[in-house]
Amino acid sequence: MNPYKILVVDDSIFMRKMITDMITEDTQFQVIGTAKNGKEAVNMVKMLKPDAITMDIEMPEMNGLDALKIIMDIQPTPVIMLSSLTQDGARETIVALERGAVDFVGKPSGSISLDLHRVRELLLEKLHIAVKTNVLKFRSNPVVTPPIPRAKAVPRIEELPKVTKEQTVPHLSHQQGSSQVQQIVAIGTSTGGPRALHQVVSHIPGHLPAPVVIVQHMPPNFTKSLAQRLNSVSELHVVEAEEGMILQNGHAYVAPGGFHMTVARNGPGVYKIHISKEEARGGHRPSVDILFESLLPLKELKRHIVLMTGMGADGAKGMLALKNAGAVTTIAESEETCIVYGMPRAAVELKCVMHVLAQQEIAPKLAQVVCK
Repeated sequence: MNPYKILVVDDSIFMRKMITDMITEDTQFQVIGTAKNGKEAVNMVKMLKPDAITMDIEMPEMNGLDALKIIMDIQPTPVIMLSSLTQDGARETIVALERGAVDFVGKPSGSISLDLHRVRELLLEKLHIAVKTNVLKFRSNPVVTPPIPRAKAVPRIEELPKVTKEQTVPHLSHQQGSSQVQQIVAIGTSTGGPRALHQVVSHIPGHLPAPVVIVQHMPPNFTKSLAQRLNSVSELHVVEAEEGMILQNGHAYVAPGGFHMTVARNGPGVYKIHISKEEARGGHRPSVDILFESLLPLKELKRHIVLMTGMGADGAKGMLALKNAGAVTTIAESEETCIVYGMPRAAVELKCVMHVLAQQEIAPKLAQVVCK
């Protein structure tokens, strides 16, 4: 088999060399060209038609975000973003994933460092996924954000009161008195997830009579940017989860990268979030299975469970256990809209899925089953 053709885009000659060396260690890949900015990248994509691209974000003349948008319009190609690990880098990466990038890898911090080996492993792993990804799905399933009514303006995360583990239920009883939690929506996703979450969460009504808990496989820092981005496009109040937060209807909670998130009963109709650094499950922390399993004893809740695009099988066994324990709804994203049909496929194969839905059908179904 001929090797997959890769284009490397970065404004640093040192980084272009380092990334090229990493990629060519795998004989299944061949670097067919390098570009020092987005403008060069667009032209080279037209000429070379690579199977996948690694793309820096910050570059002169044309940055990676603008180049990505043009490439997805004129010559849809799988793109892996090379992101800095700063807060700004995280925000830009989330936008890139919404615009069609398949995934991202944090930039290596030096030529001789402990993280270099891990970066190489991740880059090669994600390139293997990227070259098998049908990015034409982005055209047939564009992300559409509905307008958020002014009357339901969503405050930024910085404006929301933080709940610390020192706070107890009595401190929040005035919020819970008229809004006890009787239902919960739990969503798990991985590769392709930020784009899928944008589509789904932005179409869930703000008056949803249930909290939404979300596990997206993603490293620390990036989950905060993801929550902020979802908060800006949704009627729901979306936050990165913190230890001891009390679940509220019409709110969504994103598990922080590097931590497991679980839900526990804290009184009649009152539930709180627990964050832990326990061992990774199946290589993941946060783990979808661990979140789903925490809902098993909460049989008094109407539980609505969703698995969307992602590599592997995280969440499938948890969904099966919840279905057997009386979950009201189980949804898997259909293969037609998944960037990677792994996690939903695993759930379908376990015969625990009640509804197989295209990405754009998931929010309406959740509104229907939760609000009825």
